[in-house]
Amino acid sequence: MDVVLWAFLLLVKSIIGFAEIIVIVDVVLSWLIMANILNDRNQVMWSVIDSISRVSSFMLDPIRKRMPEQLTMSFDISPVFLLLLLKFFDLIIDGVLRKLSL
Repeated sequence: MDVVLWAFLLLVKSIIGFAEIIVIVDVVLSWLIMANILNDRNQVMWSVIDSISRVSSFMLDPIRKRMPEQLTMSFDISPVFLLLLLKFFDLIIDGVLRKLSL
């Protein structure tokens, strides 16, 4: 039973790491597009940007819906909240994995 739980927690930890990378890449890509460093008119680049944006917006939309307008003041800080939440869950999983290894 411990081996199955260990494997499941490592899978969840890997998914959390992948989600963190997707959110960070999406934020950096949006900054590069806004600064006109990346050309989103290129078909290949647009498909990559669109795919990453769809995956990250799937995670960010629930947070965006619950954030009050006064808090954001035209800045999208939902990636910060999502990254903090993912890190919180990652630390919880680390603690459980340490207890399982004892």
